[in-house]
Amino acid sequence: MADVTLADLAKMFDHSLLQPVMTDADLEAGCAVAREYGVASVCIKPYAVKAAVQWLAGSGVIVGTVIGFPHGGHLTSIKVAEAEAAMADGATELDMVVNIGKVLSGDWDFVAADIAAVVKVAHANGAKVKVIFENCFLKDEHKEKLCEICGQLNVDWVKTSTGYGVDGATDHDLQLMRRCSPPHVQVKAAGGVRTYERLLAVRAMGVTRVGATATKAILDECKRNLGL
Repeated sequence: MADVTLADLAKMFDHSLLQPVMTDADLEAGCAVAREYGVASVCIKPYAVKAAVQWLAGSGVIVGTVIGFPHGGHLTSIKVAEAEAAMADGATELDMVVNIGKVLSGDWDFVAADIAAVVKVAHANGAKVKVIFENCFLKDEHKEKLCEICGQLNVDWVKTSTGYGVDGATDHDLQLMRRCSPPHVQVKAAGGVRTYERLLAVRAMGVTRVGATATKAILDECKRNLGL
């Protein structure tokens, strides 16, 4: 990791602005942090996508949002409508939660069709999709099957968790997801990446994005460790 730059590390971050208590002022301040540090994206509450596009204009920071969040139980048609509305407002990355109950039921045809519907409309409009598994509720066999499905459907990322479950991105799950996903599917870690050391650790496991609320603190630590 000796050749890693601060810009490289900043572009791993999806700055998470999803907490239910965040006000409009909090969301605008969060976008200012994202702009200052040059992160990859913000992942913001759906209603604020349009405002975030304005706040981040000219910064190079992508605006993303969530679909079917946080439990994945929405009708597929509602997930598609959410995706369409988000893209109309300017979102170009969509973090979609699988239907967790259907995964646990082993109804793989439903799960695949649910993901495929969102991927189809997203890719048709030039947006990318991150599929959230919420691994804390799943067995390895479920995670492995989801990776297989996501690979077949050409999703852009598989993602460990919403950040609001009982666990986040574990080494075991990150290694499993990288191992079981084809090379064209990237891996996003959400939950538990809070330090420079941990960021480098997940990067070494093949993670290309992390969802974080403590973005500023982590990147300030990165600066110190890189002697900047």
